[in-house]
Amino acid sequence: MTSTQKSGKSDQRAARKARLAAALRENLKRRKDQARQRALEGKTARAGASSQDGEANAGTTGNAPDFRRNHNEE
Repeated sequence: MTSTQKSGKSDQRAARKARLAAALRENLKRRKDQARQRALEGKTARAGASSQDGEANAGTTGNAPDFRRNHNEE
């Protein structure tokens, strides 16, 4: 092998590494944006549900399940 072949392979590896790094960065940005959107949608859905349920969930806090017996009879 000559030195030009080795530098050609190292250039190819470096270019591949750079492409993969860029793709990973873009993927991470996209996933973070998706997570932010889901969090915003969840907040708006919870806010809408809590305002509609008002008295039904008066004794509960947040998204915790209600384990009281006969809670529907109150």
